[in-house]
Amino acid sequence: MTHIGIIIGSTRPGRNGEQVARWVLENAEQRADATFELVDLQDFPLPHLDEPMPPAMGQYQHDHTKAWAAKIASFDGFVMVTPEYNHSTSGVLKNAIDYLFAEWNNKAVGFVSYGGVGGARAVEHLRLIAGELKMADVRTSVSLSMFTEFRNFSEFVPSDFQVSTLSTLLDELVTWSGALAPLRDRQVAAQQA
Repeated sequence: MTHIGIIIGSTRPGRNGEQVARWVLENAEQRADATFELVDLQDFPLPHLDEPMPPAMGQYQHDHTKAWAAKIASFDGFVMVTPEYNHSTSGVLKNAIDYLFAEWNNKAVGFVSYGGVGGARAVEHLRLIAGELKMADVRTSVSLSMFTEFRNFSEFVPSDFQVSTLSTLLDELVTWSGALAPLRDRQVAAQQA
């Protein structure tokens, strides 16, 4: 069965991303077409990229990189939950993405963002990054405004519209993840040869 990782893209104390990611998981777990798992970047304390070889080489030296690679390799697709910081995604999410290459390839990704303008600019940047990593980003994204979806900018209260949008995102994500499976299978076969 398709296995989707929901990545919490913030480690900031008092972050809103964890509540958002748990909401994604609660809604996703009502589906029967995939399994879903939270991936908290707090559980993978990656220093600034410190591998001597480029990630595309796949020659990881550090245990923290190997653990992160194994976790990401276990998924068929991802929902990245991202804040918007200074017109982009968080530094910790970008760093975690930059650590790997092949583990992201031929997998689908969807975005759930939050910020003053719903995190739209963070998603724009992540879509560019996804293309470079040979990921298929689904069209639908969930954009959560700090002004309308968060009480006092801290308590997440999603609207019914956002639940519907999330459902569409997950439909697309699961479908694309399945469609990309033959490419992932070929990639694994080539690495084992």
